[in-house]
Amino acid sequence: MKFVDEAFIDIAAGDGGNGCVSFRHEKYKEFGGPNGGDGGRGGHVFAVADVNLNTLIDFRYARRHEAGRGQHGMGSDMFGAAGDDITLKMPVGTIISDAETGEVLFELLTAGEKIMIAKGGDGGFGNLRFKSAINRAPRQKTPGWPGVRRSLKLELKVLADVGLLGMPNAGKSTFIAAVSNARPKIADYPFTTLHPNLGVVRVGPEQSFVVADIPGLIEGASEGAGLGHQFLRHLQRTRLLLHIVDIAPFDEGVDPVAQARAIVAELKKYDPALHAKPRWLVLNKLDMVPAEERAARVKDFVRRLRWKGPVFEISALTREGCEPLVQAIYQHVHAEQRAAAGDEPVDPRFADQA
Repeated sequence: MKFVDEAFIDIAAGDGGNGCVSFRHEKYKEFGGPNGGDGGRGGHVFAVADVNLNTLIDFRYARRHEAGRGQHGMGSDMFGAAGDDITLKMPVGTIISDAETGEVLFELLTAGEKIMIAKGGDGGFGNLRFKSAINRAPRQKTPGWPGVRRSLKLELKVLADVGLLGMPNAGKSTFIAAVSNARPKIADYPFTTLHPNLGVVRVGPEQSFVVADIPGLIEGASEGAGLGHQFLRHLQRTRLLLHIVDIAPFDEGVDPVAQARAIVAELKKYDPALHAKPRWLVLNKLDMVPAEERAARVKDFVRRLRWKGPVFEISALTREGCEPLVQAIYQHVHAEQRAAAGDEPVDPRFADQA
């Protein structure tokens, strides 16, 4: 299935039915009185967060969504039936905004969450409503009220605790496949990953966190170069960023430090708030470095990058060093979750930034 994380739709709640003017017609009751009923309300438009969806592709090809109109009122005190509601299924993490003003209207953050995004119009009053002691044969009625109509922008931001940053071929897909249940495409050429991948990392019974892998960034990404800029929004809700660096690039002319600096610069250009998130350095592909050279190469890299935050050395291919990293991530995410709930502060050991 093609991944689509942005779509524009038009929705229309149903109009209310019109009220009815009618009088009771029965034998021997010449002045039976009014009996025109109210119109039914128009159908509402709902949005529900469906955990089984992970893309907005359905809304790319079906842009118009209308609820049913309320039935008109009828005689014999019969009110019109309400119009049929419609429910639009959307992925968890969908942001619903006004397409014209850009104002955020709703957010679907919890699986099964259901919200009304367009209210149906109320039904009009029949002449039965206007009967009084001085107006015993009213001929007034009101039309149904129109339903709400909107042009909406749908934007999907995947919900993940940890986001992966890095150049193409840094080993992000290999890492997420090694530690989680995600099975992304892995190959030895750049831009293998074309859309975000989510993986659940299970640390123990009822202990887990979610990792998001996006296409690799390149220099100029904030201006639209490459693919990764299209999906940086998916990292905005994460609690921690892992900056994965290929410590042993195949091309000897490539400087990993320069690549790492380029990623940080692009992140800052795109969104300063995203740049300010906790970020850890993960030096990958240590299996490609002779054992006797690893310590010196890692020390030189950290010195040249002037990195002061946490550093982890791993080989995603052989899973060397992955377990300590996963445990540290869980402790950090768990601490932040508890801090957000007001239970305890975040562990200061993991609050440092580059």
